[in-house]
Parts: sequence; structure tokens; C-alpha cells
Amino acid sequence: MNIRHFPHSSSQRIWTILGASALAFGLAACSKQEEPTVGQKLDSAVQKTEQAAAEAQTKAESALKNAETKVEEGAAKVQSGAQEMGSAAMGAVDDATITVQVSAGLAKDPDLSAFKIDVDTRAGAVTLTGPAPNASARERAETIAKGVKGVMSVTNNLKVAS
Repeated sequence: MNIRHFPHSSSQRIWTILGASALAFGLAACSKQEEPTVGQKLDSAVQKTEQAAAEAQTKAESALKNAETKVEEGAAKVQSGAQEMGSAAMGAVDDATITVQVSAGLAKDPDLSAFKIDVDTRAGAVTLTGPAPNASARERAETIAKGVKGVMSVTNNLKVAS
């Protein structure tokens, strides 16, 4: 049996072992997935946070716009209702003012008794009811009522005493 020994120097063996080891580590590194660095993880987290903030802002702006629309609609309804109530209240105040002014005018006439004559006003239409001492006093009462600002018409139901 013939065994041949190849003369190797110790430094060649070391280089061969180191080369084989480097090749083995290199192949092992190729099969592994690379782990992200701390900086990469931080960048990813910041990007996700910014995206979530942008989505939240979009949703908040949409909700705010919806709320503004609802408030505007509600305000328009309230304003419309207030105008209707204001018109009715103004009509009532105007009618009351007319009634007081007609009664005051009747009280100034010596032949008419403001306490015995009933003055009723509805939407500017005045109705006089009660006694009048004579036809002339009855007509003066109607003239006094027609002379008050805001009176649209006068119904004279005064009865002349016989």
C-alpha cells in the first residue's frame, strides 16, 4: 500500500480552514432573512403613525363639515320659527296697541264712554260693541277708531239708545 503524503505547510492548512469557514458562513448568511435595524423599525413606526394621523384628520374634517351642515340647517329652522313667532307676536302687540289707542280716543270724547264700549282688534280689524247715546256719537266712535295708526277696518256694532 502506497500512501502518499502531500506536504502541506501549517499556514496552508490554516488558510484552507479559514476559507472553508468563510464560505460556510457566507452560504449560511444568504439563507437568513435580514433583520431590520432599530433605525428602520423607528422609521416604519413613524410612517405608520403619520398615515394614521392623516386618516384621523380626514375623518375629523369630514365629521366637522357634517356637524357644520347640521348646525346651519338647525339655525335656519330656528330662525324661520322665530320669524313666524315674531310676526305673530308683533301682530298681537300691534292689535293690543290699536285697542288701547282706540279706547283712549273714545275716552276723550265727552259723549262716548270708553268703559261701556268694547273695542276688539284682530289683525288690524277693529270691532266696536256697546251703547252710543246718539247716531252722531256712534259715527264719531267709528271715525276715532279709523284714525288710529294700523287700523285696517272698523266694524261698528254700537247701538244707539232709544
